[in-house]
Formats: sequence, C-alpha cells, structure tokens
Amino acid sequence: MQRYMNNGNKPTKTGFGEGLLAAGRNNPDVVCIGADITTSVGCDLFAKEFPSRFFSMGIAEQNCVGVATGLALEGKIPVFSTYGVFAALRCADQIRISVCYNNLHVVIGGAHSGVSVGPDGATHQALEDIGIMRVLPNMTVLSPCDATQTKLAATAAIELCKGPVYIRFGREAMPDFTSEKLGFEIGKAQMLRDGANLTIIATGHLVWEALEAAILLESKGIFARVLNMHTIKPVDKEAIIIAARETGAIVTAEEHQVNCGLGSAVAEVVVQNYPVSMAFVGMGDQFGESGTPRQLMEKFGLTAVAIAEAGMRLKGREVAKFL
Repeated sequence: MQRYMNNGNKPTKTGFGEGLLAAGRNNPDVVCIGADITTSVGCDLFAKEFPSRFFSMGIAEQNCVGVATGLALEGKIPVFSTYGVFAALRCADQIRISVCYNNLHVVIGGAHSGVSVGPDGATHQALEDIGIMRVLPNMTVLSPCDATQTKLAATAAIELCKGPVYIRFGREAMPDFTSEKLGFEIGKAQMLRDGANLTIIATGHLVWEALEAAILLESKGIFARVLNMHTIKPVDKEAIIIAARETGAIVTAEEHQVNCGLGSAVAEVVVQNYPVSMAFVGMGDQFGESGTPRQLMEKFGLTAVAIAEAGMRLKGREVAKFL
C-alpha cells in the first residue's frame, strides 16, 4: 500500500510564519500587520527580523484591513493575520469593499481554522470562512494541508498573486507529511494517491485523514484516489472532472461547514460537467465545542474512519468495522 509518512507534528501557523519570513527576505516591500496576537498566528518570526516593517494595530481587526488597504495602494505588499473568525467574519465588509472591490494585493492569514483549535470553543473556531471568502470577487482562497505546504502557500500568495488572497491555517500541531519538492501551484490540485473506484477530495487538516481513509478502504477492496485541493478558489475544475469521469464517485472532506465550503465548490463543478454520486464529510450546520482537537475531530466525524465510512456507503457497501 502507498503510504505517506508523518515527518512529525507541526502547527500550520508555523509554516505560515516561515513563508512570510522567506517572502519578506526576498522583497523589502512586504510588510506585516498584527492584531495583538502576533505569535499565535505565526507572524513573530517576521516581526523579530523586520521590526520596522511590522505594525501592531492592537485588537482592531477592521482597522487592520483599512491600514493594509492604504499600504497596498502605496505599493507595499501587506500581510494581515488574525484568527479566521475575525479575519473572515468581523472584517467581511472591509475586505469586500476596500480590498476586493479595488482588487488590491493584500494577503490575509486566517488562523485557528476548524474545530482543531480545541479548547477555545465555538467563538474561535473558523468554520464558515471558506464560504464567505470564496464568494468575494477577485479573492483567491488557499487551504494548505500541513506546515510545509502552508509555507509554500504563503510565499506563493505574496510573490505570485496580484489581487487579494485568503490563506486558511490552524493552530495545533498536525501531521507534516508533504515535501517542498512537491511544489505549490495555485489553482492546481495535487494527486497524492491514485485509485480507480472512488475519489476523496480533501483540504486542510483533512488531507492527512483522507490518506489514512484510503488505506482503510483499500483493506476492503476499494481503491481511492486522493486529491489535495489546497486551492478552493480558483478550484481545479479539470482535476475534479477527470476524477468524476475516471472513478465515478467523489467524497469531499473538510474541517469546515459542509454548506458553501469545499464540498459545495466541488459539487458546482460536478453537476455542471460530469454528474456522479457524492458524499460530504464536514461540519453539519452546527457550531463547534470546547475539547481537545482529537476529541472534537472524532465527535464531529472529521476522521479517517468517517471518510472511509462515507466512501463505503457511496459505493453501496455495508459500513465496515475499521477499528
């Protein structure tokens, strides 16, 4: 069986900080705006090395977007980061009108995504940010799968994009299993595992769970393709259509509300181009709770077993006892 190895657990926020620092070293026009939570969103590395290019606005997220807008209009490349619930929800109006309407190159880091934030609970668990950000014109939405890929995504967003970018990442240490050699191309999904019976399209932390789910399914005679959809917008339509045509069924998996998230983006492509049966693994129109990251992932069905069970049902098989 093909298996990806966990190179050690590492927070995706750390990868974001490393990518920001690398881009900052390459371009003196890169500046960073903080909202009084610099370390917890991975911006401390940049702030320490480039203190004159780091601006702390305090707990005033909407003002941070306004400052970022002004800096972008003056030719800088501003990176603003805070918790995703504040970046995507509290600042939605400012991002829509000031950043997206003007198509400005502002990079927004949405930290603490999903229920894997853990004990902070529902108020700090970003579960709607993909849906909100992907409907905004001109916005690119990235959702990398681990710390290594988050580093690549942050650097690409800063160095290669021209308009606004939202990058979604987490706080807790999660499996870091990809290599920088895989590269990162915005808008291009990565096939991490091939299979002919089913496709699992996952994003963020659930890519690792999807790979583990594929191994469980293979033990039952179902060979699943796994796509890492690290770019939610623009979504890789070609990869989705090919997967639908070649495997005949798709399961999506995300640490986000099923409504308006990755599953919805994939379904929009499928229904318009090559309709196949689909199943959706994600949050079912509910808020999160407090608990350890693993407790919450298991409670809300965001695990390899849950993905494998969805695949079994989609293929008309009796749900297996994997554990």
